[in-house]
Amino acid sequence: MKRVRCPKCDSYITFDETKYSAGQSLVFKCNECGKEFGIRIGVSKLRSTQRDENSELEADNGQRSAEEAPCGSIVVIENVFHYKQVIPLHMGDNVIGRYQKGNPANCTFETVDPSVDLNHCTVNVSRDKRGGLRYTLSDNNSNTGTFVDNVELRPRERRLIEDGTLFTLGATSIILRTADVEE
Repeated sequence: MKRVRCPKCDSYITFDETKYSAGQSLVFKCNECGKEFGIRIGVSKLRSTQRDENSELEADNGQRSAEEAPCGSIVVIENVFHYKQVIPLHMGDNVIGRYQKGNPANCTFETVDPSVDLNHCTVNVSRDKRGGLRYTLSDNNSNTGTFVDNVELRPRERRLIEDGTLFTLGATSIILRTADVEE
């Protein structure tokens, strides 16, 4: 069962998503305020935009420099605020936050979770002395904090994270997937 939130009064409407296919549009009428609104099942405009951008990058030359090589990804775990999303990481700072048009963060995901800031935290991908990838997580002075293993990151704290590390932004949980595991 899935829940959708009325955009006018924020009350929930529950429905069985297994009766519908991906891409199908549904129209709901809120029992509380009477507002009619529509949703599209399992399709994200942001995902298709990211897919188009990624295919353009791959089609450009077919060659990747060390800077453009796959650096892993973050997996946003599905909850009542959003669907599961996989966001690719790149070398350098990956600013993670809520998607909003014009947001300068480069690793955004679609969510209606009010506890996720536009620029919530940063995962820095760099190389260690042996040439392996190193992942460092820091909080960007967010309103609700960034938690790793249920421990909040202190201001200006940088924490090394590895494949499978679960970190939490507000009510949203994210798992790191490193490049060497993805291949």
